[in-house]
Amino acid sequence: MKNIFLILLLIGFSSCLKLDSNLYNNDNTIQEYLLDNYTGEQDFVLDASYDISPSLIYKFSLASKAPEDASAFNIQAIYIGDQNRINTDTVIVYCHGNKWHMDFYWQRAKLLANTGGKNRFGVLMFDYRGFGLSEGEPTEEGMYADTKACLAWLKSKGLSDERLVMYGFSLGSAPACELTANPEVLKPTRIILEAPFGSAEVMVQDASQLNMPAAYFTDLKIDNAEEIRKVKQPFLWLHGLNDLFLNYKTHGEVVYKNYKGVFSRKIMVEAADHGEIPEKIGFEDYSKNLEAFIIGN
Repeated sequence: MKNIFLILLLIGFSSCLKLDSNLYNNDNTIQEYLLDNYTGEQDFVLDASYDISPSLIYKFSLASKAPEDASAFNIQAIYIGDQNRINTDTVIVYCHGNKWHMDFYWQRAKLLANTGGKNRFGVLMFDYRGFGLSEGEPTEEGMYADTKACLAWLKSKGLSDERLVMYGFSLGSAPACELTANPEVLKPTRIILEAPFGSAEVMVQDASQLNMPAAYFTDLKIDNAEEIRKVKQPFLWLHGLNDLFLNYKTHGEVVYKNYKGVFSRKIMVEAADHGEIPEKIGFEDYSKNLEAFIIGN
C-alpha cells in the first residue's frame, strides 16, 4: 500500500519533479551584460590584477541551429583576447554551468584569461540558448548546437585542432565531453572537466533516492561517463570533495575511471563545494595547474 501511494504521489507531481526545468537554472531577464560592473551573486570576485583590457573583450552574436529547430537562434558570446591571433593562439572554450548567464561566470573567464600570464590563451565563453541574451529555450541538443556554432566561428578565424582546449564546468561538462568524444567542427587537443556530471541517470538517483528510471524525471540523455570512453586526448578532472550538488564519487570519479585515453590527471580539492574550486585551491595554484596541463607539463 505504501508503494502504491508513493507511485500515485509521483505521478500527480511529475511536472514538479521534472529535472529538465530545474537543471537549466537560466535567467533571460537581463538587458545587457555588465561583466566587471555586475553586482549580483558570484562564486568569487578577483582583484584588479586580473582585469582585462577593454580592447581584448569582444562581445558578439552568432547563429545556432539544432536539428529540431525550424530556424536559427542568435547566441551571445564573448571572446577574450586578440582576434587577430586566433590563427596562432591556443584557445580555451569555456562551457559554463547551469546558472543564469555569462555575468555570473565572468570572473571565471577572466581567471582563465590570466592563466600562464595575461592573455596567454584566448578564451571563448557563451550563453546557451535561453540563458542571458541568447534566444530560444534551453535543450540538450540546443546546447550542443550552440557549442558547435562557437567552434565554427573559431575555425573561421583560423583556429586548428591542436590549439583548441575544451573546458566544461558542471552542466558545461556535457557539451565539452560530447564534442570532444564526437568532434564535428574541430577536434580538441585537450579536455578539462570541473565538477562534471556522471549522467542524467545518476543525477536523478542522487536527487530522488528512488530506484526509478531517469526517463521518468527527465528527457536529458547526458551520459559523460560513457562518452568519456571515446576520448583519447589528455584529460584533467577537478572536483571538490565537499560538492553537495554533484557528488564526486557518483559523478566525477565514475567519469575519470572510465577514461581510457593517453593521459589523465585529477585534482581533488578539500572542503570545496560546487563552484568553490578556484578559490579554495587558490587562484595562483589553480592557474598553474591549468597552465601545466595545457602546455603538457
